[in-house]
Amino acid sequence: MNIVLDAMGSDDHPGPELEAAYQASEQLDLTVTLVGQEEKIKPLIEKRGPNPRVKFVHAPEVLEMTDKPARNARRKSDNSMAVGLDLVKSGKAQAFVTAGNTGGAMVNALFRLGRIKGVKRPALTTVLPTRQGQTVMADIGANADCKPLFLIQFGIMGSLYAEKVLGVASPKVGLLSNGEEEGKGNQLVKETFPLFKDSDLNFYGNVEPKELFGGEVDVAITDGFSGNVLIKTSEAVSKLLLDILKEELTSSLRTKVGAGLAMPAFNNVKELLDPRKIGAAPLLGINGLVFVAHGRSDDVALLSALKLAKRSVKSDLLTDLKTAIQEQFTAQAAKFAE
Repeated sequence: MNIVLDAMGSDDHPGPELEAAYQASEQLDLTVTLVGQEEKIKPLIEKRGPNPRVKFVHAPEVLEMTDKPARNARRKSDNSMAVGLDLVKSGKAQAFVTAGNTGGAMVNALFRLGRIKGVKRPALTTVLPTRQGQTVMADIGANADCKPLFLIQFGIMGSLYAEKVLGVASPKVGLLSNGEEEGKGNQLVKETFPLFKDSDLNFYGNVEPKELFGGEVDVAITDGFSGNVLIKTSEAVSKLLLDILKEELTSSLRTKVGAGLAMPAFNNVKELLDPRKIGAAPLLGINGLVFVAHGRSDDVALLSALKLAKRSVKSDLLTDLKTAIQEQFTAQAAKFAE
């Protein structure tokens, strides 16, 4: 198995990417192809020493975080994302991972791989820690403005992802809203609810954040604007609480002693909330396996992203997505018509 890793993606590139590639080659029975600027990558590879499972492909251009995705993806047609995605398109690799510009990853993936037939919009998807384990959430930032049809497609793809990659049988799907009752929510939620209710999905109903983090559903669906705000708020609150706890528990000798006794519990909580365990968010709906990691990703997060990509390839996620989409969208075309 060969997975492409964009070596120019993270904020601290290419160090974390190089380290993750070498770790993956040793721990995951995986070949990793680094794509990036030769003058920056080759010296580091030569310093680390040869490894037959870490390969390199030159890409002369970089899509920066400040670049406008659509315009710059066309202007910088040889950027590292485009070159890496071409390797997937040609069949030389089975998946692509980047910690670069999310919009750039979306645009490049659409230009190079296209959408699965029938998909209106790809969904950026992640996994959230909950009281009961994990919950898949989509969309978390790819589509700020959505139509009801987009959300029902996100639900189908998110449900299949939970089943194939996380091993959840008959995943419960919820629609994120400001109230549990049918009829609550903005106009988008109200119009989408009947589509979910009449679908073949295991639809739970509307969910508020308390049900989401309580683990009441296995999949939570929303538009990309709301999803992105919820994700970033959750990360910020988690970090705030951990930072405050650390400050309070090291403020005096007495609290330090108590902290020492409770350290195993605190470490468990820290590990549960560590976003590096998730690694990356798949772009579901793209005609290829594409994963987008956070720009602040270190080698630990990128290794997790490569693990996720490998699981998705092994589970034949892309083939099953195509089959599910064709079956469900074709059978219910009239119901889901715009």
